[in-house]
Amino acid sequence: MAKYEFGQHILDTQKPDVDAIAAILSDDTVDGALFAAANDVKTREYGNLVFVRGIIEFSNHCRCICAYCGINAHMDKVTRYRMSADELVDAAVDAAKVYRTVILQSGEDMYYTADMLADIVARIKARANCTVTLSIGERTLAEYKLIREAGADRFLLKHETADAALYQSLHGVPLENRLQAQRTLKALGFELGGGFMVGLPGQTDEILARDLLTLKEEGVEMAGIGPFIAHPDTNIGKAKDGDAHKTLKVLAIARLLLPRCHLPSTTALNVKGGMRDALLCGANVIMQKATPFAFRKLYDIYPGRDAQDVPLGVQFEELEQRLSELGLKAE
Repeated sequence: MAKYEFGQHILDTQKPDVDAIAAILSDDTVDGALFAAANDVKTREYGNLVFVRGIIEFSNHCRCICAYCGINAHMDKVTRYRMSADELVDAAVDAAKVYRTVILQSGEDMYYTADMLADIVARIKARANCTVTLSIGERTLAEYKLIREAGADRFLLKHETADAALYQSLHGVPLENRLQAQRTLKALGFELGGGFMVGLPGQTDEILARDLLTLKEEGVEMAGIGPFIAHPDTNIGKAKDGDAHKTLKVLAIARLLLPRCHLPSTTALNVKGGMRDALLCGANVIMQKATPFAFRKLYDIYPGRDAQDVPLGVQFEELEQRLSELGLKAE
């Protein structure tokens, strides 16, 4: 643990303080020092390595009504799809030829029972030497346990915002449900991924500071932090997008608070052109699309996401070249 001085502000990573973090977020004069400190910590912990994951978005059906999401249950303009178990397993095995970690992501689609998901995970693990991460939302303890026992390694479940009132207004359910699900996953031995959005309507720097402390309190091992991007067809579609620069500041503080945490340059941040800067202020992970081409454009959770039909190997090679130009190495 360490203490960092940024101008008149002190960040004590052992006893972080909401007011101190909020003050750093609101003071743009300290950004250079903040980003340099975060990059130093990331380099100390991970050298020049950037861990690249392949993500397969296997269903855009969802039971939830999250106010910001382009595939929520009330979105009637969405062309819905589901990949079959065989399609998903084959896609994951193909992705594992390029990526060491494959992420299986969907809406909260209860069509896929725990038995189905466990079977899919087991089949992937039998055919491919890869880490399997799931991002499928909230399930019961019994369901999570079955999937874990089938061989799933990691689970991504963002808390989205640490403010209970804001969470309730956006999701229609209590924040505690989400936090309890995270704790269940952690107790079952999953490597837990969390995260949140920057720039949600009604969010303050104090709330962002509490978001960062929530990551620390819940013991996440990966955290996706990206700007809010308004989907025009949602209830908050006219809201202002989150600021990419503010997102970078939050990311940098996350690196200082959680030195060993895997922090991606998120897809949303990449949409805003922030990938290069993110990798130089604390990020050490990139997630690339491995969704079959037929479905890529249909997983439309927010506008601007890359849905190009680029073969996985070519996509990875292009990224390797971009990283090399920054003195970084894809892993």
